[in-house]
Amino acid sequence: METIVGIEIYPIISFIIFFTFFIVVLAYLVIQRTEYFDKMSMMPFDEEKPSTNKI
Repeated sequence: METIVGIEIYPIISFIIFFTFFIVVLAYLVIQRTEYFDKMSMMPFDEEKPSTNKI
């Protein structure tokens, strides 16, 4: 690996991509937590919509 010129930049780039993705997902979850997750958590108990599962 030492013979390839510029190879040391690839681990840095992949770390930056991973860290950026992690921060974006974390920010999305913090912002969406109050409204979206409350709505989604009540969906199984919502009796207004008929079930499409046929057994």
